[in-house]
Amino acid sequence: MGGAISLLAVNFIIAQIFTAAFLIIAAKSRQRRAALWCAAGFAVASLAAVCETIVPFSSTPRLFAVSAFACVLGGFCLLRFGLGLFYQVPVRVPLLGAFFVAGVSLDLAIYDLPRGTWEHAIPYQAPFVVIQAWTASVVLRSGRRTFFDWLLFGLLALSAAYYLVKIYAAVVAGSGVTAQDYVSSPFALISQALGAILIVGAGLAMLGAMVKEIVDDAQARSEIDLLSGLYNRRGFIERVMPLLHARTTQTPGTVILADLDRFKLVNDTYGHLTGDEVIRRFARVLMDVMPNRAVAGRLGGEEFAVFLPCTDLSEARVVAHGMRAAIMSQQIGGLPEAARVTASFGVTAVGIGEALDPVIQRADEALYTAKANGRNRVECAEAPTTVVNPSVPHWIGRS
Repeated sequence: MGGAISLLAVNFIIAQIFTAAFLIIAAKSRQRRAALWCAAGFAVASLAAVCETIVPFSSTPRLFAVSAFACVLGGFCLLRFGLGLFYQVPVRVPLLGAFFVAGVSLDLAIYDLPRGTWEHAIPYQAPFVVIQAWTASVVLRSGRRTFFDWLLFGLLALSAAYYLVKIYAAVVAGSGVTAQDYVSSPFALISQALGAILIVGAGLAMLGAMVKEIVDDAQARSEIDLLSGLYNRRGFIERVMPLLHARTTQTPGTVILADLDRFKLVNDTYGHLTGDEVIRRFARVLMDVMPNRAVAGRLGGEEFAVFLPCTDLSEARVVAHGMRAAIMSQQIGGLPEAARVTASFGVTAVGIGEALDPVIQRADEALYTAKANGRNRVECAEAPTTVVNPSVPHWIGRS
């Protein structure tokens, strides 16, 4: 009995550790509700160890034995709900509640059946098989395919198989004649040991998936310009470089540099709040006009860049003119009704084998030409026929 009770205590402590871990995750992740439900799942499931420890010493073993069953099943149901939120494969609460009630009712109905028989083992373990398989299907249906997602799916599927095997093991090895006998049976010792391994594995996989999302969110935020909602300089480079390396056509793409005309005058005359609204509106114009596969970024101040993959110079010129016309048509709050914001554009094609740095420099020169020729215009620069030093590692950009 001592060995099984010790393992029950270990399982309780492990579940409490995961409860605390998910509460910490809830404070850091945008998936706060999902993490809280997972914390609740581990907290409720941990109470099963307390109930099973009490069973051999209680004058009302039925109460604590059924409570232990309900705690494990209830914890699994809460985890199903939490992971459903996390993976965006939700479950209807009435359906999950009905499943839980049916499972506990089934346990009550079979309580007096002889333990270690098929008649008791099959209906006792069946709800656990179903809920674990159900939860594993959530990961699979979500479409997410990171290492932690595959690991979690595998462990949940293994857990479902584990409860299937427990049906056979309970009959062959024996789980005690009564509920009080369970803790002192060899079956309990093996069951709790394997259960601890699966709890740790599944819990770590869940934490890994949520921590990865926190890291990905933090990285995404570090690459987004908060004012415009576009990529910042770093994010723009990080997105464009793989597209350049992956080019497979004779038309690698084009770069459009845009600069708002007399933007300092807008800030000085109408205030920075109006200037911020101009930045936001221009970013929206870029997003609305550019093709779906394009990448747009705010490089700093009033300067923006757009990369159009697999697009030639003539097509990019049309896009740039569309952007120029679109910003001119905007009536922006904070500006006089008749006032219109304009922008100048420099467009250049990417030469085959060319790195990003010289492309940006060439587009920048075209942009300065547009400024010098009166602003509110598009100037283009052809790609070089011969690429010099294509191994430039990254683009620093002008200050």
